Amino acid sequence: MGKLMRVTLGSAFLVAVDIRKGSPTLGKWVGIEASAENRRQVWAPAGFARGFCVLSEFAEIQYKCTGLYNNKGESGILWNDPAIGIEWPLPVGEVQLSEKDKKAQTLAQWLTSPDAANFSY
Repeated sequence: MGKLMRVTLGSAFLVAVDIRKGSPTLGKWVGIEASAENRRQVWAPAGFARGFCVLSEFAEIQYKCTGLYNNKGESGILWNDPAIGIEWPLPVGEVQLSEKDKKAQTLAQWLTSPDAANFSY
């Protein structure tokens, strides 16, 4: 599903990564610093992984989605996959991850999964 991401409190680095099989931009990413003050947003269509890194003491990140949430269809791509090379604006030692994010797969693993066939270019 597509998601429009914005920050309504604090600031965060918002990221979208193309994970569509056969796409000429497969594995490419875009990231911006968004805040309540600058009102910047990121649109990530279906077939793009999304992530964020909170830059302030706390942040509120809102998503406007093109579909209903289904936790059975949820997956994840490893935040620091070297094949993608996202330039996160925090030192690695300061990164705090959820248990789900710690266990995420690489882009290469994702591309071999049956779920990846749902997001072809």
